[in-house]
Amino acid sequence: MTAEALILDVRDLHDRDRIVTFLTREHGKTSGVAKGARVKHSRFGGQLQPLAKVQVTWFQREGQDLGRISSVELVRTAHLLQTDLEGILLGSYLADHMLEFAQEGETADHFYRLLDSTLQALLAGVDRDLAARYFESWILRLAGVFPAPHACPECGSPYPPEGAMLPRSGEMLLCLDCGGPSGFAVSPAMLELLRRIGRESLPVVAERAPSPALLRQIEDLCAQVRRHFLQHELRSYDVIQRTLAKV
Repeated sequence: MTAEALILDVRDLHDRDRIVTFLTREHGKTSGVAKGARVKHSRFGGQLQPLAKVQVTWFQREGQDLGRISSVELVRTAHLLQTDLEGILLGSYLADHMLEFAQEGETADHFYRLLDSTLQALLAGVDRDLAARYFESWILRLAGVFPAPHACPECGSPYPPEGAMLPRSGEMLLCLDCGGPSGFAVSPAMLELLRRIGRESLPVVAERAPSPALLRQIEDLCAQVRRHFLQHELRSYDVIQRTLAKV
């Protein structure tokens, strides 16, 4: 099989090989062994870059978890995102979402387009904080976890001008009447930003960028929804939080 792919993870295997996990539109998340990738002058030299867009050819027998990668051709590097610690951590965070949410052997066109367009915007210079919030909001929506905030799913009423509420034990935003007295308060500004993310591309949202304070609120909201759904936190997110706490 040959397909355009985005590399999500590269791990060493024994002394000579590497396991590469990549995302394609047609086959979702896939893993294969790049034989001899760790050897000097390997035919894979310089091609197995995290988050690079590549043309990959691999073979996989039915019933096998790992395929065998025969060739990788670099289409677009993500090197500019990997030049500093912040960029490396962000790249790991984006890939971690796909490793968690994308399924093996299932078409993943929406996931692929989200990651590809986010990387393209980042490489073009869009704000990293905004890109992360845009990405995490959309991936929760594509996973069917966090629907667009247009009306309360409990009563069907539009959200009131005062905002909405995310219950402590829920993943959907409710109106203030249905949400109860406690939970995560979602301001009208947050609702508007979530709606903008749903209807505008990342570069368009960046033209009228939200404040850092609003982005922090969206980050906290998405993190709460993600943790409730997965029943754990992404390792890369914990790493980011610990690293930023030391800065």
